[in-house]
Amino acid sequence: MPEEQRFLREALSLARSNMENGGRPFGAVVVKNGEVIATGVNEMVQTGDPTSHAELNALRSAAKALGTLRLEGCAVYASGQPCPMCLAAMRMAGITEIAYAHSNAQAEPYGLSTAAIYTELARPIAEQAMRPRHVRLEAQDEVPLYAAWQKLQRTR
Repeated sequence: MPEEQRFLREALSLARSNMENGGRPFGAVVVKNGEVIATGVNEMVQTGDPTSHAELNALRSAAKALGTLRLEGCAVYASGQPCPMCLAAMRMAGITEIAYAHSNAQAEPYGLSTAAIYTELARPIAEQAMRPRHVRLEAQDEVPLYAAWQKLQRTR
């Protein structure tokens, strides 16, 4: 069996086990150099945390296991198509390889698709339901936040 299928089957096995234990049917595996570095399952129900997705939990575990925030060279194998939040987190961590076993189209009849969120995010920000806005707030006597952070990084 090709490696990709083996890792996807592992993600599916995690999803099924999580589902049988009262969780949602999602699992993820992070692999580097053909070796499983970390796994994760969707723990939203168990933790009450809407960000506790399988992919994010696997990324958190991989970062701890590897001792780095950057996961270049790692691949993620997921039971379902990653949502925009998980996809963004993978990009921010340096992941470039992602494979998933079930698409949003397959998830749609069961209320598990995130296609609507992808559609919403593709619209111009002014036309989206959620409207973030930039409100400038810097005290004149303070060093700007990011400049202060950069200064601290240089002294560490």
